[in-house]
Amino acid sequence: MSPIPLYISLGAVLGALSRYHLTLFWLKKRGSNFPYGTFFANLTGTFLIGFISKIFSFEHGIPIEIQKLIVVGFLGSYTTFSSYILDSANLLRNNRTLTGFFYWLGSPILGFIFVELGIWSAQKMVSIN
Repeated sequence: MSPIPLYISLGAVLGALSRYHLTLFWLKKRGSNFPYGTFFANLTGTFLIGFISKIFSFEHGIPIEIQKLIVVGFLGSYTTFSSYILDSANLLRNNRTLTGFFYWLGSPILGFIFVELGIWSAQKMVSIN
């Protein structure tokens, strides 16, 4: 049996715990008026998934288990679409229409920009070395 599911599981645990602690950090720092934790996780996670997937395309010696641990396990768990949708629905349900609309629309638009920034950053870093 392939060990890949174990690597993905380990990454998922680490990603979920990271997102949880990040959410607690932002709740203490900024309060609950906006889902800063999920928003921050989604933006940093999309940057990292772009950056790391590009690095993996250059570095062919990285074992597939490590790639799956990071991209599928950690980042898949760290950035969660379901949390994004729930946060959007809660903002809209609580008549925070403008904030909810910004969060709902801003997350995928800025997420796309951040994944491209991650890819671009990786390309620049690799071309320097």
